[in-house]
Amino acid sequence: MGEDVEKLKQRLSLLDYLRQQNWVARTTGHGSEFVGLCPLHSETRPSFYVNARKNLFYCHGCGQGGDLIRFVQLSRHLSFHESLSYLDQQSALTADPAAVLEQAATFYQQQLERHPEALRYLEQRGLRDLALIKELRIGYAPGGSLRRHLTAQGYSCELLGRLGLLNSLGYDAFYRRVIFPCCQGGRVVNLYGRSIAAAFAHRFLPGSKGSLYAWEQVQQCPEVILVEGLFDYAVLWQAGFRHVTCSLGTHLNAEQFQQLCDRPRTIYLTFDVDANGSGQQASQQLAKRLRMQGITTRLVLLPDGHDPNSFFVQGGDARQFQVLLEAAQT
Repeated sequence: MGEDVEKLKQRLSLLDYLRQQNWVARTTGHGSEFVGLCPLHSETRPSFYVNARKNLFYCHGCGQGGDLIRFVQLSRHLSFHESLSYLDQQSALTADPAAVLEQAATFYQQQLERHPEALRYLEQRGLRDLALIKELRIGYAPGGSLRRHLTAQGYSCELLGRLGLLNSLGYDAFYRRVIFPCCQGGRVVNLYGRSIAAAFAHRFLPGSKGSLYAWEQVQQCPEVILVEGLFDYAVLWQAGFRHVTCSLGTHLNAEQFQQLCDRPRTIYLTFDVDANGSGQQASQQLAKRLRMQGITTRLVLLPDGHDPNSFFVQGGDARQFQVLLEAAQT
């Protein structure tokens, strides 16, 4: 029974269920914590908090708290077993893609420490801070095991294929790749995989890559460093630059562009200095678009052939990067 209950809660998260019930919430400053009016009693000031990562709720107004099953018991006046039956029907009717991607991201994160080749690869890319690796939820896809894990949770191969987690042959789509979850509003909206072998280096799942990476952490900053790659983001964060975000490529989608323009700020465009000039050309084009919206821009000129990741891997340090920021061109 206990195992079945956990699988049920994994298939249908508390936050997803509340949103299906039209619960309106806002983040509390942390990407996985939300607050809104309590669905269990009448109130005018939000006191109902949800921790999406822990899958728990607590209301400071009525004092009720617990997990998804407890919420259903209270809101629908059902017994424990009646709540299980109800939720089982709900999860069969609605398989939320974000819940599946959350399960995949958690599984990949658990695999990382079990595969020394993945940790060695991260070290080669300049990531040595285990606390940061855990905070960013970096994982590893060894291949051949995600399908078995998720189908055991009750998800169909058809659904996994539709999300891009399985390829056309039914095998794990990510194989020997370091995985970064891409989140938006506390929900995993995509997964980025970087090959540690000879396969095509970059891979996203089908669909939108979402908003700017970890935007909630820098939205209030008057100055923001914009990089194009997640390893660029990670080494800068590790070096102490906390006002950094990532566009997951040089071409911003409409939402990402609007995020940069939501208030007056200075954007330090820190794209790759490629041999063919594509990174700097993209920087100049983006700078022009941002200036038309009243945003101040600075073009950070890295040494030829470098991106922020390789700059640090090949001996650069925080002080030297700060000099590059100060010398950035208008």
